[in-house]
Amino acid sequence: MDKLERFLSGPTAKPYRSKSLSTTTPYLNAQGQVDFSPDDIENPRNWSARRRWYITVISILLVMNATFASSSPSGAIDSIATHFSVSVEATGLLVTLFLLGYCFGPFFWAPLSEFYGRRWVFYISFTLYLAFNFLCAFALNFASLLIGRFLTGTFASSPMSNSPGVLADIWGPIERGNALALFSVMTFVGPSLGPVVAGFLELKEDWRWNFYVLLWLAGITELLMFTIPETLPSVILLNKARRIRGEKLEGFEHVKAPVEETDRTLAGLYKVALTRPWKILVDPISLATAVYLSVVYMLLYMLFTIYPIVFQQKRGWNSGVGQLPLVGAVIGAVLGGALIFWNSLRDRKRFEAGYRGRAEDRLPAAMIGGVLFPVTIFWFAWTGQYNSIHWIVPTLAGVFLSTSILLVFVAFLNYLTDTYLMYAASALAANTVCRSACAAAAPLFTQDMFDALGVGGGGSLIAGVACLLAPIPFVFYRYGEPIRRRSKFAPTEDKGGKEKEHGNRERDDEEGVVGRNAEGESTGADQAL
Repeated sequence: MDKLERFLSGPTAKPYRSKSLSTTTPYLNAQGQVDFSPDDIENPRNWSARRRWYITVISILLVMNATFASSSPSGAIDSIATHFSVSVEATGLLVTLFLLGYCFGPFFWAPLSEFYGRRWVFYISFTLYLAFNFLCAFALNFASLLIGRFLTGTFASSPMSNSPGVLADIWGPIERGNALALFSVMTFVGPSLGPVVAGFLELKEDWRWNFYVLLWLAGITELLMFTIPETLPSVILLNKARRIRGEKLEGFEHVKAPVEETDRTLAGLYKVALTRPWKILVDPISLATAVYLSVVYMLLYMLFTIYPIVFQQKRGWNSGVGQLPLVGAVIGAVLGGALIFWNSLRDRKRFEAGYRGRAEDRLPAAMIGGVLFPVTIFWFAWTGQYNSIHWIVPTLAGVFLSTSILLVFVAFLNYLTDTYLMYAASALAANTVCRSACAAAAPLFTQDMFDALGVGGGGSLIAGVACLLAPIPFVFYRYGEPIRRRSKFAPTEDKGGKEKEHGNRERDDEEGVVGRNAEGESTGADQAL
């Protein structure tokens, strides 16, 4: 009976057995608050590697749903336009509105997850994402389809903003590199696979099957999602303090968790979430990074229009086979992830050898990607311009283009995190909104742009912009540290411990990152990516 009870309670059970919980004297920190002991079994970072990788995979699967759905309709644009008697440009709004919903996530879902915990935000937002996909699949008119896409994008933005926080909760700074490499790969694999699946479905089935696939994928993920335990340290410590008070241990009847002794409020979290990102955005490093990543992310979503132009409109391939070259982009993303993985292993060895790094150590990957980026765009554009050139040549260009995008993307997001430390959540939020807004515009002008300039001319225009941006990582690698010293949001050693302590207090009170492990290291979402 005991085994059956444990099996049935498995989906919502904590990743440790209740019999393993010690009833000895509770561990308190220097302020007399409940905290994790060095080997505390309730600390998410002390869970087994198998359990933590399971949580990582489910979190990334939630992200995969969002990224796959973002570009999926682009593979069935023509059939949707024909069905509702609208223009192809208007049908591009299906991708645009979904990506605009992404802009909502960092400002709405992130504060909720820091206040109430990760688990319930996932439960509510992803269930609503699944529900509103029914509106898309069974839409009776184009307006209802557009509304459904915006709402699903809004709810899908929750995994995009909160899954990195989960990874920060369960992995240490060194171990986290591999998990984030996998996370980053999936953010590129999802959008690349969406049009491929939709293109083949369009050959044999109605456009609605595109959304049926999204429903099936979301339904399976929904079941797995309910097996994720709470990972936010502040919420776990809160539950631990309540349990200790309930046990009425002598001398610990009124013990509290750190979060219970702060004056933070949900309104205060939202105030910071809605104002601080824009203050940080005008900081030189944040602004230059936002411009660069906005161009990179916009090109990623332009590719879902450019590939059909090159392989369907120019070469006459059907909607299924014409999307297959996007698999090259998937391969390129995996290759880029492997390079990030190798770099993480190298950084770990250097750290263990006593090397004390700086934020600019993140930039060599962006420097390589920044040079490769315009080169591969020129390569793809001018080999795609002429049908006499074998199709494998532009496809190979797409492989290395995807690799360059991933290297630039991951390197700069890690650089933002290391630069702004306790303000990283706000810096990443501003960056997410800027790049999502630019990507949302891509489907609206790409077709007209390439009709007017041609594949070679349109690609050369993008590559020219990429050439102008390529020096940014080199400049920051050389002058980034002096720039950080002059920033009021980027803590540096020479600003002294007093200011750094003040920054940590602001982070705890205003961004809600109050959970810490036994070593005192912050475990909040600001460390993600």
